[in-house]
Amino acid sequence: MGWFLATEEGGFGLNFDILETNLINLIIIIGVLVYFGGKFLGKTLSTRRDTIAAAITEAEQRKQEAVKALAEQQQKLAQAQAEAKQILVEAETMAQRSRQEILAQAQADVERLRATAAQDLSTQETRVMRELQQRVAALAIARTESELPQRLNDEVQRRLVDASITMLSGGQS
Repeated sequence: MGWFLATEEGGFGLNFDILETNLINLIIIIGVLVYFGGKFLGKTLSTRRDTIAAAITEAEQRKQEAVKALAEQQQKLAQAQAEAKQILVEAETMAQRSRQEILAQAQADVERLRATAAQDLSTQETRVMRELQQRVAALAIARTESELPQRLNDEVQRRLVDASITMLSGGQS
């Protein structure tokens, strides 16, 4: 304890007065920090400032790239929508054209069927007429054959033979 008391007598020692020692200690610590820590703290803050500036620059570049990419995508979307509208118009046009072609084909088929039906009807009519003529001729021959013996007597046969001979001889002269 004697050594501690030496400070009061003018020597070097420890001062236990809290108020005096805190102020002196604070000044010494601040001085040491400013002297030694100024360069370190300045370098750290400068590095931090450069890092933040680089991050801001990078963020601005990414923002510009994002804006550019957004504009490109919006342009592509507009082109895709225009192409979709064009495809829709073309599809509607093709559908109308196909509809017209189908209707025209159906009309042609109906006309062809009508023509075929008319031809079939005409053919059937001709066939029926021919059959009817053959039937009438057959009935006429059958009736003539049945009535001929009753109507054909000797006098009628002789006149018929004479008329035939006259026709034959008159045709050769």
